[in-house]
Amino acid sequence: MNNLQKLPIYLFAALALGFASCESNDPEEENDGEVITDVTLKFQELNSSGSPIGIITSFKASDPQGIEVGTSPTIQTINLTKGKTYRMSIEVYNSIEKEDITKEILEEADKHQFFFLGTAFSGNIMTITYDDQSGKRLGLSNKLVVSSSPGTNNAQMRVILRHDLDKNFPGASNPNFTNFVQAGGETDLDITFPVVIN
Repeated sequence: MNNLQKLPIYLFAALALGFASCESNDPEEENDGEVITDVTLKFQELNSSGSPIGIITSFKASDPQGIEVGTSPTIQTINLTKGKTYRMSIEVYNSIEKEDITKEILEEADKHQFFFLGTAFSGNIMTITYDDQSGKRLGLSNKLVVSSSPGTNNAQMRVILRHDLDKNFPGASNPNFTNFVQAGGETDLDITFPVVIN
């Protein structure tokens, strides 16, 4: 009778060991994509010597569920002036986890990079170059030049953040690299801002 009473204890111990061994063998997920609920583009005019002048103007896109998973992000229209040069910086945030994704991108600079596409960068409307500190090619800080004769007052700026890409892939050094998918990795952010040029 004593042996029968001990049987459930032995079975429970065996099951517990089985679950523990299964859990220890499960592979850990690495390099998960970022959840981004808010992205802010900040523009400050630069003078002819490259020094900042005037106030910083901000334009934001947000979705409380996450821009890549939500259904209806709120996107502000960017307003720029013909013939002006700007420093354009980007801030990204996860309001669900109260997490500053900008800081994480800086800490994992070798794994992240922004690309900028859309009609704003086709033809003679505007140009953009990476201007990150220490020569890091991230796209968190950029120099943007608006043509004095853009030929249009309306354009679109598509902002893409890639994660785990090959940053040495041919063409990936170009912020307007249309074949960015070929460099590998995953998309953490893909949002298009309307642009008005005055």
